[in-house]
Amino acid sequence: MELLTEYLFSPALRPYLVAALTVLSIIAVSLLLRNAATRSLRDTTTRYRVKKFISFLSYLAIAIMLMVIFGGNLSALAVSLGVAGAGIAFALQEVIASVAGWIAITFGSYYKPGDRVMIAGIRGDVIDISLLRTTLFELGEWVDGDLYNGRVVRIANAYIFKEPVYNYSGDFPFLWDELILPISFESDRATTRALIESVVSEHRDEYTEKVTPQWEKLVKKYLVFNADPGPTVTMSFDENFVTYTIRYVVDYGKRRATKDRLYEALLDAIQASNGQVQIPSASQEITIVDRDKLDLR
Repeated sequence: MELLTEYLFSPALRPYLVAALTVLSIIAVSLLLRNAATRSLRDTTTRYRVKKFISFLSYLAIAIMLMVIFGGNLSALAVSLGVAGAGIAFALQEVIASVAGWIAITFGSYYKPGDRVMIAGIRGDVIDISLLRTTLFELGEWVDGDLYNGRVVRIANAYIFKEPVYNYSGDFPFLWDELILPISFESDRATTRALIESVVSEHRDEYTEKVTPQWEKLVKKYLVFNADPGPTVTMSFDENFVTYTIRYVVDYGKRRATKDRLYEALLDAIQASNGQVQIPSASQEITIVDRDKLDLR
């Protein structure tokens, strides 16, 4: 027992015991503060940022305390790390790349919590960015449209160096979307175009004030040719029907709801046109051949 006590309180081991107790104390205080933030803060964004700030301060405090405790042995520590550095770098290359990815994400404006992104082919909303992983609340897959499917996906931060990162809500939080409307040849083209433009103009009035300032910022920041972000209506046709394509700008989180609202408004307007605008029905051409005149040889 005396030998164990003498060993534990030996001068050589004392700094390591102090370091371990210090780290455990800082972690305990950090957990208490994070739990207090969870209980007291109601706003989701504020709660997330406060908890992240507490975690950052705890990591910083641990680093500073370790430097203070081992300050007299930094040279020996540096030599030891230098010898083991090559092996550590090889064994932990993915971890090191993920840490570098976290630095790039944090200071390079790749994305932030709340953004809608696609990384490594996985699309979802960013709900957390940690030192090693980005956590997404996934969209799509077996669920049609921009809707959550319920899966939480964790992706290594290193992927930002390997594959493109698509940000749907970064510098320009709007998307261009299209709506296809087939119309029969019996419809009056002038009336049809006026009807569509009337419905689309309501959408344009709603989004003009929101889109224009964001678009101007984008043009100033990047080499983007200035264009009219307002909706457009174009026409094409084939042997079956005339097709009108409606292209418009929409908030990245409201694509499905906006398309539903436009379809409803268009259908109401078509039904109120007194037959001037008609939606085509499916048709099939059948050729009848007289059996007596059919040569089967």
